[in-house]
Amino acid sequence: MQISRRKAILSGSTLAGLSLATTALPEQLLAQAAGANAAPFPDKLEEATSRAGFPVELPLLPDGSAPEHNKSEAGPIEGPLMFRTKDRKPPANLTTDYKQMAIRVDTRGLGKLRGTMHFSDLEKLPVTTHTYLMQCGAALPRGIVTWTGVRFSDVCDMLGLKTGVHYGRFISADGAYVDEDMTTLRNSQVMLAWMMNGQPISADHGAPLRLVIPFRYGNRSIKGITDIIFATPGLPPPPAPPA
Repeated sequence: MQISRRKAILSGSTLAGLSLATTALPEQLLAQAAGANAAPFPDKLEEATSRAGFPVELPLLPDGSAPEHNKSEAGPIEGPLMFRTKDRKPPANLTTDYKQMAIRVDTRGLGKLRGTMHFSDLEKLPVTTHTYLMQCGAALPRGIVTWTGVRFSDVCDMLGLKTGVHYGRFISADGAYVDEDMTTLRNSQVMLAWMMNGQPISADHGAPLRLVIPFRYGNRSIKGITDIIFATPGLPPPPAPPA
């Protein structure tokens, strides 16, 4: 996502952190969300400045799901693709080979399994392929993409998650993170993907493993997953921004 947008609005991931993190003061969280160069937060309610063409409307079906596209429509994602690194490039320590992935999974006493998840764990699950629109809140980045991976609900079942789990947190190699409720994550359209348009996902697009939530804006489909954490309403503090 473009850095200018991160300075202009509260991202979905930051909003989740605001609602779930409890170790920082509210004013500190607001300052972090707005960015260091943002104008002082108003001390009263006032008319908000609208950004032309933002957010774009997601073309969802009446039930809130994402429409499936034909594979023939699939192609590249257009627009800037950025990470939370100094040069906005994929982190140097990112594992690009999905067969070598090592994802830390912490079920925090709420599942039968915890530890490091490898591709050998995922390839035991039913593999699924779907073609969805990946749309940012702005006009770009945007693209219709064919993703191959596994349903996240199958991952949850593999881990033996208990009904007391309310949230999942996904952390990227660049320190970005998103929090989602389990109802959303168990939707049949939500995937963990390692293939994009028939090829392994590149570092730019989220190797070795990417979350795909096609009925949300693209910043919710976090790239380069390194950690997955499950919790009741209280999640651990978010990761510190990269130095």
